[in-house]
Amino acid sequence: MAHSGRFGAAVALLLASLLAGCSAPGVDRPQRAGAPGSPGSEPDCGTGPVVLRARFEAGFPLARALADEFTRHHPNVTWDVREEQFAVLTRNAPRLLVDDPPDLVRLPQVADLVGDGLLRDLDGYAAWFGWDDWPPAQLRTMRAGPGGRPRGEGPLYAMGFSTSVTGVFYNKDLAARIGFREPATLAEFDEALARAAEAGITPLAGFNAGATGGLVFPLQALMAAHGSPAAINDWVFQRPGATIDTPANAEAARHLQRWLRAGYFDADLNATDYARMVDRFASGQALFMLDGDWESATLDRRMPGRVGFFLVPPLRAGDPRAAMSGPPTFGIPAGSAHPDCAAAFLNWAVTDRAARETTVRVGGSLPLGPADAHLPPVEPGSVTAATLAAAAEVVAGGTGMDFVANATGAALAESWTPRLQELAAGERAPEDLLRLVQDDYVEQIGG
Repeated sequence: MAHSGRFGAAVALLLASLLAGCSAPGVDRPQRAGAPGSPGSEPDCGTGPVVLRARFEAGFPLARALADEFTRHHPNVTWDVREEQFAVLTRNAPRLLVDDPPDLVRLPQVADLVGDGLLRDLDGYAAWFGWDDWPPAQLRTMRAGPGGRPRGEGPLYAMGFSTSVTGVFYNKDLAARIGFREPATLAEFDEALARAAEAGITPLAGFNAGATGGLVFPLQALMAAHGSPAAINDWVFQRPGATIDTPANAEAARHLQRWLRAGYFDADLNATDYARMVDRFASGQALFMLDGDWESATLDRRMPGRVGFFLVPPLRAGDPRAAMSGPPTFGIPAGSAHPDCAAAFLNWAVTDRAARETTVRVGGSLPLGPADAHLPPVEPGSVTAATLAAAAEVVAGGTGMDFVANATGAALAESWTPRLQELAAGERAPEDLLRLVQDDYVEQIGG
């Protein structure tokens, strides 16, 4: 159960870790060579009318809420926003950035776009606005080396609003029916799943339909529990020699297969999309849901006081808990008509008090930014309090992972999703799944 003391302690730990990497507010920062603007002229949106064109991810309201709030503070800036599904953004980003580049775009994956010269290098903005003073881990996933590889180092090519974290939401009413307590080990979580099934409760709400197979969420959580989150990051960042086809990951895939064979998910898993999964959980049709903190604010509204959250536990009690954690990334295309204004918006979104309150209220996520930035209070016992505490724990412990679907532009739609749909249908062995995904990966990155 979420607790305000746990939340405060975790955030205090996070802030202590952040302080070491931050300079005092108001300190003049040298302008890096090639930085935008000229001395004394901060990149901004000016005073004349500006229309920022943006492509955001459908179903995730934070970006649009921040855009609307920005216009309230900067009435000369209006928005032309188009929203698309994650898989569509991934598939269409290269053509979009060549044929009709917006000013800001949600980017599930940046390596290929950097390699093709389609994204603006944001290092100049980072120097000007002081993003370089933040702890390096906050921006690591948005950096890319020469030609886009490896990720995790080199110039900055994207920014984000918050540090999202994935884990397990649970319905407190259903949990009470089986005497559930938040598990300390993966075996205890398995026991809770079994007790739910025995009680006639669907253990896990899930989705695996279309081009965005949702089984990748539980699979990656299990891979981190059975293996190393650092090794997963090496693979996602395309470091030389990295592979997803390891004994530990094979055991994780077999673990997921056991959940599937035990009937812990709904029988129509491969026909269920993301929105239907969330609705099933929110309407009390499943005990658990593996998802991200972007649903925290919505669940607090729909199920106030009735939802808990915990990170997927490790194999051994007391070991660090890992999670997919990092900023949903936004880039400025090389062909943007208003790059300075887009950069000013990105900076405002993580430093302005009202913006940070919007990020917590709408997104349920821990805002990025300097250590002394405003952190709005949340209701003790809310699921938002629990997810913020979990994000702080992962950031402070350095156990965050990038999403495996971000390894290449085609990884989710063309590799993970069809293989996991086959696994769910009983048509693919776990070991074959990982071998085929690795083969796809090698082909997609060009060997």
